Amino acid sequence: MQSVLRARLESALGERIPSPFTDLDSCVCESVPTGIAQLDALTGGLPRGAITEIFGPPASGRTSAMVSILAEATARDEVCALVDGNDAFDPKSGAAAGLDLKRLLWVRCRKLDQVLKSTDLLLQGGGFGRVVMDLTDLPQSHLRSIPLASWFRFQRTIEKTPTVLVVMSPESMVKSAAALVLRMETRGAKWSTLLNEVNLDIEIVRSRRSRPLNSYVRVHLRPQFFR
Repeated sequence: MQSVLRARLESALGERIPSPFTDLDSCVCESVPTGIAQLDALTGGLPRGAITEIFGPPASGRTSAMVSILAEATARDEVCALVDGNDAFDPKSGAAAGLDLKRLLWVRCRKLDQVLKSTDLLLQGGGFGRVVMDLTDLPQSHLRSIPLASWFRFQRTIEKTPTVLVVMSPESMVKSAAALVLRMETRGAKWSTLLNEVNLDIEIVRSRRSRPLNSYVRVHLRPQFFR
């Protein structure tokens, strides 16, 4: 089954993304930026070869953070994959924010089982600078059923690679398998006739690096992808 899925992915990519299932030797480094300056200053960036979990309630800016992470990677000529848990991504808005869609594999799912199998295949295949699992629109009762062993399997798969696995979720679930866990929360907004700017607090809940003195940062985001 996995060989069939892999063949379909490679066929779908075609000549748009040459050799996606290969190592990114030229891209290996300790961490990568998110594209959000305040967050990068707080965390030092996202660790490669590890899982980063970003969670928060609805309208906490998770989608804005996700698009920024992907846009930053594609701007550096890295190939990325988005495993979309409930087919909620808007590619036109992503492109407007600077995301290079030619360097993005968008896997559109409807069920949790599809998300887990697709992510497993992509991580084992290699060659992706960022793999994002967007679980935010799936039922939380289903998400809580994911065994911790699954997250550790994902972690073992990428631990010696330059891939960053980013898990977007409504609540924290990756637990100790994550190298970095960030909680997002809305703290206010600026309006004119329309919503102009959203203020978010981002907290470092878990980090395998030395914990900074300040574990919070306030980020100002345009509401283009606010979700």
